[in-house]
Amino acid sequence: MRKLTEKKIVLASHNAGKLREIAALLEPFGIDVVSAGDLGFDEPDETEDTFAGNARIKAHYAAKKSGLPALSDDSGIAVSALAGAPGVYTADWAETPNGRDFVMAMTKTWDLLEKADAPKPRTAQFCCTLCIAWPDGHDEIFAGTVDGSLTWPMRGDLGFGYDPIFVPDGFTETFGEMDPAQKHKMSHRADAFAKLVSQCLNA
Repeated sequence: MRKLTEKKIVLASHNAGKLREIAALLEPFGIDVVSAGDLGFDEPDETEDTFAGNARIKAHYAAKKSGLPALSDDSGIAVSALAGAPGVYTADWAETPNGRDFVMAMTKTWDLLEKADAPKPRTAQFCCTLCIAWPDGHDEIFAGTVDGSLTWPMRGDLGFGYDPIFVPDGFTETFGEMDPAQKHKMSHRADAFAKLVSQCLNA
């Protein structure tokens, strides 16, 4: 397992919400984070059908273009009653000609559950795979999850993506209502990040 010794990395994402979360998680380690969007990089085509595969595509692309280690995040929500959909295609469900519309995606998801008369609680799992890639082609992969259920209508505007309809197990607030600091401690991204810290950042 390779240690991350560099003090500046590229976040291989154009997602402002992910940049905020990742930067906050790395701040205690004295690591500066710049996004691929800020560097003007294009977004590579995500042609794999797994979170790990797409995370690798993004991280290696940013590492080679920047000459710095790059951290990517491929994540999504898997809904039990929809056979794990949208899963790796979570962002695709939100795509419109004018950008991503997660209100539309959440509405579509709930409508499909209603049409299927899915029993409640309508369980779901947020999944996150992090990949650190170095310019020499080496990478490390870390996966994390958080279990919960979906609720309707949408609640809260503190998160992003599917956060307003996801209630983590053991809580009554959605991720959209929850204080970001609390969410960061327990999210799928936090789970994956804890594994990254243990293997790549701790001495």
